[in-house]
Amino acid sequence: MKIGLCQFNPTVGDFAGNAARILDMARQASDRGADLAVFSELCICGYLPLDLLERPAFLDRNRTEVDCLAKKAPLPMLIGYAARANSSTGKPAWNAAALLAEGRVLFEQHKMLLPTYDVFDESRYFQPALRQQVFAFSGEKLGITICEDIWNDKTFWAKPLYEIDPVVDLIGQGASAIVNLSASPYTIDKRGVRLEMLRALARSNRRPVVYVNQVGGDDTLVFDGTSIAMTADGRIAAQARAFEEDLVLFDTVTSEGDVHPQPDSEISTSLQALVTGTRDYVRKCGFRKALIGLSGGIDSAVVASIAVAALGKQNVTGISMPGPYSSEGSIRDARQLASNLGIEFLVLPIKNLFESYKAALADAFAEHPQDTTEENIQARIRGTMLMALSNKFGALVLSTGNKSEIGVGYCTLYGDMAGGLAVISDVPKTMVYELAREINHERELVPLATIEKPPSAELRPNQTDQDSLPPYDVLDRILKAYVEEVRTPEEIASHYRFPLELVRDITLKVDRSEYKRKQAAPGLKITSRAFGFGRPFPIAQKFVP
Repeated sequence: MKIGLCQFNPTVGDFAGNAARILDMARQASDRGADLAVFSELCICGYLPLDLLERPAFLDRNRTEVDCLAKKAPLPMLIGYAARANSSTGKPAWNAAALLAEGRVLFEQHKMLLPTYDVFDESRYFQPALRQQVFAFSGEKLGITICEDIWNDKTFWAKPLYEIDPVVDLIGQGASAIVNLSASPYTIDKRGVRLEMLRALARSNRRPVVYVNQVGGDDTLVFDGTSIAMTADGRIAAQARAFEEDLVLFDTVTSEGDVHPQPDSEISTSLQALVTGTRDYVRKCGFRKALIGLSGGIDSAVVASIAVAALGKQNVTGISMPGPYSSEGSIRDARQLASNLGIEFLVLPIKNLFESYKAALADAFAEHPQDTTEENIQARIRGTMLMALSNKFGALVLSTGNKSEIGVGYCTLYGDMAGGLAVISDVPKTMVYELAREINHERELVPLATIEKPPSAELRPNQTDQDSLPPYDVLDRILKAYVEEVRTPEEIASHYRFPLELVRDITLKVDRSEYKRKQAAPGLKITSRAFGFGRPFPIAQKFVP
């Protein structure tokens, strides 16, 4: 049997658009001789639909589109959709895979393992499958699974998360191939882990594995695609591109297929993820253009470069807002960046506005010396300017804060945090520099002076980030250990031989800055644990590790 791995970019709730794209790819697969077209998890409605699943009309529309697709299908298709559940648990839906053929739903399998870690909360919405069954089709016995169902192989994981393994059951029923419909978000290094997991699954069960993953951005999540067919001995027989819609074929008889090129490094993969996430967030939210405040620093330079790659230079505007402490070098670097990228560049000085604010507050502040209040006023003036331009011209503001700064609260509410999307909020500062070098791989886009100068907010004379923070290579290791690996301050200090007092100070800053992050723009997730809804954390709490 020839299987078409149909990797496409759905939009949540766009039933007509998703169905049209499914039919288009199915026709392409049919024209190329496929016997079966396989699509990704919940491709009819898009993943993640979240509380839309609680709306009966949403579930009804899922089923309507499935029935319509069945009648129009140019070949048998295996698609994912949200099916109305008829159970007594109160869960509204099943996460379902439906095999469409002969003008109807020929077979349906529901997802058995429902993840509740990281960004997933599928037990909130879905009823787990009570049973599963091998389905005989076109000379094969298909073991149809959905995403998490294949992520519990006891021969691969040191500690499986579930007591049952759906794949073992399906193999026991005589499955000749495992087919998986997936919506697995990208995180750094996950593609390598996923590849080895699929290879181990194929080898241990001596069966080919066909894995079709969603591609594209959905709110804060980015899906890399990288759909793959693995032979029974663990060889890659077919593989789709990363971060692009793609169609590859796999022949279960000859064990041959289409293998398309992959990114050549993890940093280039991460850059593609950020470009994809930015492009899809902006466009799926109904915008075409973006605005970025260009400070002359590394963060705004990287965000602007990502925006140009995502949206095109004609749709990006950079705004320089020099204040009383902005250096000539920073203004020059911002202008050079805009020239290198070919984007529109506006200069809107804030010095006079800042003086007006200070004059208006002079009586109220008379008995108090200048401090971070005046620094924050400058940042908030800039945020107001950007949002005014956004309102006037209908362009989305991309905020430029990185994970290191946001992690410890080195950012200003309603100032530099203003915006509709926080592009690099899950990118540690040290990685921002790696991205800049990757962006400059072919030619200099980010000015070399921007990369080489010490980072500074330039909100007071001769200010540098290291006046308030430890060196970023130290800070980033502490943050990763505390936020992503959930280690204690004592464990972190011992492991890295950092002063315990320093580690405790940083972790306390992380916990006390949650109120800021709750008010931040949504940020693209690329690490194993990002700030946001994948890391629910209380604001008003007194626990100290």
